[in-house]
Amino acid sequence: MRVVALVPGGIGDQILFFPTLDDLKRYYPDTQIDVVVEPQSKGAYRVCKSVHEVIPFDFKNRNSLADWVNLVGVIRDREYDVAIFLGQHRFVSLLLWLTGISTRIGYSGPGNMFLTNSVPLKTEQYAAAMYHDLLKGLGINTPCPELAINVPKLDIDWAESEQKRLGIQETGYVLIHGGSSQVAPVRGIDKIYPLEKWKQIIQDFQQRQPDLPIVVIQEPEDEQLLQELLQSFTEIKVTSPADIGKLAAMIASANLMLCTDSAPMHLAVAVQTYTIALFGPTESQKFLPASDRFIEIKSPTGRMADISPQAVLERVWGG
Repeated sequence: MRVVALVPGGIGDQILFFPTLDDLKRYYPDTQIDVVVEPQSKGAYRVCKSVHEVIPFDFKNRNSLADWVNLVGVIRDREYDVAIFLGQHRFVSLLLWLTGISTRIGYSGPGNMFLTNSVPLKTEQYAAAMYHDLLKGLGINTPCPELAINVPKLDIDWAESEQKRLGIQETGYVLIHGGSSQVAPVRGIDKIYPLEKWKQIIQDFQQRQPDLPIVVIQEPEDEQLLQELLQSFTEIKVTSPADIGKLAAMIASANLMLCTDSAPMHLAVAVQTYTIALFGPTESQKFLPASDRFIEIKSPTGRMADISPQAVLERVWGG
């Protein structure tokens, strides 16, 4: 069986879809699974063991009719037996019908007239479980498995070398991801925790456990934030993993992950690192599974800036 899944969204959306892909592969071991994803999300599949080919397509771009026709041609040429669509767009469902794929699975709603198998969209649950519901279109009715990834050995080796470079000993370290992508505020999404409040948290760590290394993840858009932190705390360490695999390996080795609602948070869940995640307007139960290892701190007002450092530190120290 050949399956294609159309997965719009960012890297976090792709990671949350991994349990669905893994379960599909478990039920049908000989299945070849391809995915169509945003170009900027392609890197997520470095840590996915179930996908054969990643086909880039910019769903959010103002695509011309020719772009969509080209996508239909690419899909038709591969002669898939099953198509799975994670969105609810009538036009995309129509395009899947035009591909001639016999089994077309998606959520009930607008455009479902072009689907052969539709399932109810239950948005109130954990997003990974919501995506997993799509397998009901193939008669798979089991619970969603835990989020998991497959980190390449080369990336694990890199993380071990990186820890040596940073001078991290057997005591371990606390890993901080300071905020979501800088694209978030441009889109009106409040996912970045203020720099001054991160400073208060780091200062408390240094006072209580001065020998415990603090490692901050630097992404390309975080340069200014890191410069300001280094001016205040010369002892903190900075790591810049080049891809998702190396980032996941660094997260897996940490004693504690402090982050906001972001792709690194999902990686922390996948590698079972103890995590405290900060949530502003987003609903934590949709993006963080229920577990003693993954603690959410929800803003009382829905604004990230209104989460107090004291609320974070109380969860860190259990007081």
